[in-house]
Amino acid sequence: MNPIAVVTGAQRGIGFGISSVLSQRGYTVVLCDVDEAGVRQASEQLPGSHFRVLDVQDFDAVAKVMATVEETVGPIAVLVNNAGINRDRMLHRLTESEWDEVLNVNLKGQFNCVRHVAPLMRQRRFGRIINISSASWQGNIGQANYAASKAGVIGLTKTAARELAPFNVTVNAICPGFIDSPMTRRLPPEAFERMMAKIPMGRIGTPEDVGRVVAFLASEDGAYVTGEVINVGGGMVL
Repeated sequence: MNPIAVVTGAQRGIGFGISSVLSQRGYTVVLCDVDEAGVRQASEQLPGSHFRVLDVQDFDAVAKVMATVEETVGPIAVLVNNAGINRDRMLHRLTESEWDEVLNVNLKGQFNCVRHVAPLMRQRRFGRIINISSASWQGNIGQANYAASKAGVIGLTKTAARELAPFNVTVNAICPGFIDSPMTRRLPPEAFERMMAKIPMGRIGTPEDVGRVVAFLASEDGAYVTGEVINVGGGMVL
């Protein structure tokens, strides 16, 4: 039986890139996303995969989906917390709803998923949890809400890593840099070029670049790596 990997925010961009790499590496992938049509279409592109409609903000919905995956697909070996949104605005103009929405999806959503999968992994004494943070966790103009949420992911990751290590469950965070995605494609040309100028490798990253690091952490090769924060950005953050 192939190991089962659950990926949130999986219908496009980094989430779909991660799902594709894991599928190619022999995992049975369960793609989760709030967009039913999108995640269904994404799953159709990956033979042998499954999909579930999931709003990670909803604590009870996450519990139900994870339990359903365990019952109908099999034991979850890998959880990739990728679901995320941005609502960028300068701090002095940021609204309460924009703050709450980003923190609820990006940080609470990751807690909800870890909270419901961790007991299962503890009981089986095996698991891999990979949380997708961002290079922006260190602060970025116009992203107070996003940066705060992604910094919170680092704290969640390190705490979970300490708590779950005795049960052979690893927890790591990946910080993508400037990755080709629907989000980056919406940037004005001048902003795109400014970002590209910060990358020593001279190219934009791909979702599969992130996916290959996820695959390493999920594999036996990454079994002794936990609590780490790994930048995937072509040298953008050094």
